[in-house]
Amino acid sequence: MIFLEYPRCTTCKKAKKWLEEHEVSFTDRNIKLENPTAEELKEWYTRGNLPLKKFFNTSGILYKEMALKDKLATMTEEEQLTLLATDGMLVKRPLIIAEDFVLVGFKEQEWEEKLL
Repeated sequence: MIFLEYPRCTTCKKAKKWLEEHEVSFTDRNIKLENPTAEELKEWYTRGNLPLKKFFNTSGILYKEMALKDKLATMTEEEQLTLLATDGMLVKRPLIIAEDFVLVGFKEQEWEEKLL
């Protein structure tokens, strides 16, 4: 299982602490240093059966600076994936990538259901 995080993100710190406290084993990946590729993102959002919009960090500075709220609706899936792959700060975090599911963001109840 992969845990994608931005180490300075308070939600990511909370999620990582939760994983460690519940003795969930994972491989850590810094999303800023090792941004997901468009291919990875496509695989993950398909595996997670989630809308692609869920993978955007809508509260992030870069998202707001680029006015993506208005642009995403007119972009193709391929354009959105390519954009997400340009900068890890555009990607919602933390992310849990498991063999048969994907978790986007830290919702403790959802994590308990899937990971414990």
